Amino acid sequence: MDLTFVILVEMLYAVASLILISAGLAVVFGMMKVINLAHGEFMMMGGYATITAVNLGVNIFVAMLIVAPLVVGLIGLVVERLVIRHLYGRLVDTMLATWGLSLFFIGMVTLIFGNTTTGISTPIPGFTVGNYQVNGYNFFIILVSIALLIVMLAVLKATRAGLIARGTMQRSDMAAALGYSPDRIYMATFFCGSAIAGLAGAVLAPLVGLVPTSGGAYIAKAFITVIAGGPSLIAGLISSSTLFGLVSQFFTFAISPVIGEVALLVAAVVLLRLLPQGVTGKFFKGKL
Repeated sequence: MDLTFVILVEMLYAVASLILISAGLAVVFGMMKVINLAHGEFMMMGGYATITAVNLGVNIFVAMLIVAPLVVGLIGLVVERLVIRHLYGRLVDTMLATWGLSLFFIGMVTLIFGNTTTGISTPIPGFTVGNYQVNGYNFFIILVSIALLIVMLAVLKATRAGLIARGTMQRSDMAAALGYSPDRIYMATFFCGSAIAGLAGAVLAPLVGLVPTSGGAYIAKAFITVIAGGPSLIAGLISSSTLFGLVSQFFTFAISPVIGEVALLVAAVVLLRLLPQGVTGKFFKGKL
């Protein structure tokens, strides 16, 4: 019974962490069709923003949930105004530009913070279940991911701003004809996607040692999860994160963490071979 509980918690944590890692990219790529290869660096900067704020005396939860998303969101706003807005509809150019931005951010963070590993301790202690030790912070990550999904769904489905954003991504000319500025809506959407990426990096920061190149550990998983999810934003994010999280943790417990990572990649290849349009391209059609 104790082992079953531990395995259940670890599987939920794996799913939740994939949702956090991928949610910001799902907004930017899934809605705007912008291939942001600097997504991992936005997460990395969220981690550094959290550590800096905590070192300045800010409460760690305020730093993670408020400071980091705002800081990274503002950085994303500057990036969108200076670079991204000139490249909408030009996928290859966007990929090259964001790849260059990722190198720029790595260089700037290295210049400011150095190339040594830094981090903060988890604010929630672990506890014992029978003969097993459970990381209490995993529950916080699970709760944050659930709250994030609820907020995203509520904003996109139940608010005027969300409906306008969804309509603009589908028919920007129609939105402009109705008096809305597609340029401002793209700007706001990129800000939100960047802020979510910053939130993810901040929440995951206490679990990992941060270095300027930490973003590279997230980008592949994020793209795999978003692409495998298909055209539906929330449904695709939940379905692909659940599938890959369960597969990864199953093989992690059965064999080793390395095999778990390999199994995730193999599952992604098989899924995209069977469902080229992603899970929601075949199932959950019409869902948000």
